This record gives sequence, structure tokens and C-alpha cells, in this order.
Amino acid sequence: MRAPAPRAPRDWIEWPFFEKRHREFAQQLDRFVASPAMREIDHADVDRACRKQARALGEAGLLAAAVAPPDGDAAAIDSRAACLARETLAWSDGLADFAFAMQGLGSGAISLAGSPDLRAAILPKTRSGEWLAGFALSEKEAGSDVAAMACAARRDGDRYFIDGEKTWISNGGIADVYTLFVRSGEGPGARGISAFVVFADDPGFSIAERIDLIAPHPLATLRFENCRIPASRRLGAPGGGFKLAMQTLDIFRASVAAAAVGFARRALDEALDHVRQRKMFGGTLADLQTTQAALGDMATEIDAAALLTYRAAWRRDVQRLSTTREAAMAKMAATETGQRVIDRAVQMFGARGVRRGEIVERLYREIRALRIYEGATEVQRLIVARETLKSRP
Repeated sequence: MRAPAPRAPRDWIEWPFFEKRHREFAQQLDRFVASPAMREIDHADVDRACRKQARALGEAGLLAAAVAPPDGDAAAIDSRAACLARETLAWSDGLADFAFAMQGLGSGAISLAGSPDLRAAILPKTRSGEWLAGFALSEKEAGSDVAAMACAARRDGDRYFIDGEKTWISNGGIADVYTLFVRSGEGPGARGISAFVVFADDPGFSIAERIDLIAPHPLATLRFENCRIPASRRLGAPGGGFKLAMQTLDIFRASVAAAAVGFARRALDEALDHVRQRKMFGGTLADLQTTQAALGDMATEIDAAALLTYRAAWRRDVQRLSTTREAAMAKMAATETGQRVIDRAVQMFGARGVRRGEIVERLYREIRALRIYEGATEVQRLIVARETLKSRP
């Protein structure tokens, strides 16, 4: 197969959203994606690949952009750095992006609401990549409607007993530590959810099923059968779990958009390289006006999605304002743009575009999940509408 296309110059790093430290961080990311750690990813063994990637990211110091130190919290995470990391890693390989993102998402609630002992025990190991982290929120009947969850915890003295299942859990089956959100009964709906730390070797905890996706990632259904954990592993106040989950997701939602931008940029780079070489009708595919029109749309849509993404990150980092609306816009626009851009790239490749092993074929499978997880496009539309209505008297 043809060698991967070269990456286009990162001229957008000069946008006013970024500071000198972000440009230096971008160079650090470039060195990492050019290193042997990125060239040796084994997609046939995603469990092992994710463990190796997390460790490599930790050793390179890159997980500091996703995981807070023990004496800090995820609210201090630099969103622009996290977005730069996810865009760069996604451009190179989806599993690297996945490994980076899950360390942040899985540990975020611990850094926000964990006791000093929990933070000291867990955050250094997730920050170094020694431990993998998971974020256990979704259930079969509680995906977009988180408040509908049924997995429950009951308190007995200084312990909690947990029963039920969680599914679609990233890093499920390989994580060392999970942030778990369950119904604890302090009130109806969202007011009766609490968060806990669960370790992989806790009694009563097991993996009910490993789940295969079109773009392979470690995913599983978790089962809790009279799983006993100490009350000291609760994160925050009883009944505060829903708010904590939303805080965690808000911190990292713009970075999902950045990953989609990275996938889209890679598709455009591959398409540009291909159409210049593909001979057709006495010239090249790039000579055709239909091709040029598609490339113009792709480039414009990518920049629009990137501007929304880094606007949201800048607003959070610099203005210290809520980004619920802006992050939802970015996530919706970037993932939908990514789908369109990658689909056009596959079309330009013709039959090669759907051949397993081609980069654009892998991207086509990778982007599809991003339109669903951490809030499907339809949910993002509702969030944008709700926040827009609230902003108008």
C-alpha cells in the first residue's frame, strides 16, 4: 500500500487562541508522533496497545495535559493543550488518542472530588500511564438520559454495596481503576446519584462482556454483584454524582471535537496526496473541477470546526466562563464535519477507500463513534438550543 501522506503545515497554531507554551507543546507532540512509540502500535491487540500507549504518553510527559497532579484538580486542566494533544494524536492514530483521552476522563472526577488519600494513591499512577482509568457512567437504558440509571449502591455503616451493570465502558476489562456513577437514593432522578472509586480487583466486580466495535477499542460491560467498597471511596457528597459527571464531561468535551478535527485533517492530507498522484482522463484526479470543489468544502469545513473547537477551549481557559453551549457546538460541528470530510476522502479513493488497511478506511470507522459518545449529535443540538434560549430574555 501507498506510504502515508505527509502532514500539512500546522499554520493554525499561530491563531490568537494559542500562547507560546502551546506552540512549544505542539512541537513536543510532533516529536512524540514521530517516535517509535507511535510506529509500533499493534491494532490486532488493542488491550496491549492501549497499555503501551498510555505508558509511552506518561513517560513523554504528555499525560500532564489530561491528568491533574495529586495537589490539583481537573478544573485546572488547560483545555487548549488537551485539544492540541487529541488533535495531533488522532491525526496519527486513533488508539493513541483514545489512550490519552481515557486517562483524563477516567481520573477527572477523582481529581475534582476525591479525598487527598485517593488522589495521592491514584493520580500519580494514571498520570504516569502505569494505571489505566475508566469512566463508568452509561447503562443499557441510561445513555443520553443519564438520570435513568439503575445500577445502585446501598450504604451499610462505613461500607457501600453495589449491584447492577454498566455498559459501553471504555477501557472496560483493562482499567486498573474506574470512576463509577450509581443510584444511591438521596433523591429522585439526577439528585440520587453518587460517584465512587472502584478497583479492578474489588470483590463482587467482574467483566460481564467484552464489546467489539467497528473501530476496535477496549470496551466492556461491567457487572457488580454485592460489590463491597468502603465509604471513603465515595467522591464528593452523597447525591452529588450527576453534577460531578457533568463537570468532568464539560472539561473534556471540547477535546472530543479536537479528535474529530484531527481525523478530518488526516483524511484531507491523504486525499490531497492521492488526487495529485491518481491518473485520470489524461491528467490527474486533482485536475477535475468536481474534485477541487470537494477539496474546497473539506478545507473550509475543517477550519470552521477547528475555530469552534479552540474558541470553546480558549473561553474556558482564558475567560473562565461556562462552555456548555460552546463545547456542544464544537462537538456537534466537528464530529459531523469529520464524517463528511472522511466520507469524501473515501469516495476520492474509489475502491481503495473501502479496502481494509487503508488509512481512510480506518478513519471512516474511527469517526463514526465520535458522533455518538460523550453526547450524541442530537443531544448536542438540544444543549445548544437550550443554552441559546436561556441566554435570550
